[in-house]
Amino acid sequence: MQFEVGQIVKLKKKHPCGSFEWEILRVGADFRLKCLGCGHQVMVKRTLVEKNCRGLREKDES
Repeated sequence: MQFEVGQIVKLKKKHPCGSFEWEILRVGADFRLKCLGCGHQVMVKRTLVEKNCRGLREKDES
């Protein structure tokens, strides 16, 4: 799966705020993700994102 900055990834487990969707801010060995529910940012290892990914889409610019 090809990940790029600006895409929205849907993960298997939800964030405590209730959102499943995260925006990709940085790609590399680690990903920086921003929760679309509350705006919290986290660094996550690439292997965890690849394993827990349930969907990938482009960010809506509307």
